[in-house]
Amino acid sequence: MSLALLIEQFLNGLQLGVMLFLIAAGLTLIFGVMGLINLAHGSLYMVGAFACAAVAAATGSFWLGLVASLAAAAAAGALMEVAIIRRLYARDHLDQVLATFALILIFSEGTRWLFGSFPLYLDIPPLLQGAVALPGGGQYPLYRLAIIGVGVLVAIGLYLLIGRTRLGMRIRAGESDREMIAALGIDIRSLYTIVFAFGAALAGLAGALVGALQSVQVGMGEPALILAFVVIVIGGIGSIKGALIGAILVGLVDTMGRFLLPKALALMMPATQAGPVGAALASMLIYIVMALILAFRPSGLFSARA
Repeated sequence: MSLALLIEQFLNGLQLGVMLFLIAAGLTLIFGVMGLINLAHGSLYMVGAFACAAVAAATGSFWLGLVASLAAAAAAGALMEVAIIRRLYARDHLDQVLATFALILIFSEGTRWLFGSFPLYLDIPPLLQGAVALPGGGQYPLYRLAIIGVGVLVAIGLYLLIGRTRLGMRIRAGESDREMIAALGIDIRSLYTIVFAFGAALAGLAGALVGALQSVQVGMGEPALILAFVVIVIGGIGSIKGALIGAILVGLVDTMGRFLLPKALALMMPATQAGPVGAALASMLIYIVMALILAFRPSGLFSARA
């Protein structure tokens, strides 16, 4: 095993973690502030990917597609909140789950009706094509490094937004005592719509960025949603810091597990068996980590409600 290959897999895990953070950050904001379980958050990720692919194909510009992904996901999120989600805040979590699951089906069939059943493809913009040399002689795609950089910038921006701005103060107050800030004259409905649209835009951004690494297709949001829920459970509901740490942990554990476990098992069993067994164990690894963390910290690593 070479040093360059190990660094490459580590960076792959970091890049996966950053993508999960972009999805989980919006999800944990929505859950933390509104107390809403939104199963349709993965559909907003899909909306961003399709909007980026469609606009990039029509204009030839990935950057216009990226802007379109943010606008389309935020608009879809705001419309969803005003038309449907607003009626679910005071309802039982089971009602929220059933309603947002229905939204998954609506988004999936609506997207299939608009774009068809065949996948779309995004090209990496020329500015971010190529590779960067790694220690040990390997190379790593520049686009993946750019995704890591975007994730870092978003994390810093969220920290400043939540901790240093008036909107962030209102978001934190809404998370702590929504009745009190409503009594102080703050329009809680508008605040909820802004938070929901902002979380949707982050999911759309993640979908647009990952669309250049894989095909853009109907149903792509559900696997990402499952991992995002694992991230916020590990990091702590309502905590942006927890979402970041949890996402990086999940990304590294999943990627390094899939890379190292088959090699480790090959030392104890035939290589023909080590591959399938290692892959099966690696797919369970993040859930094992989640169970262990919850056993000792039931509220997650950095729960905002702790």
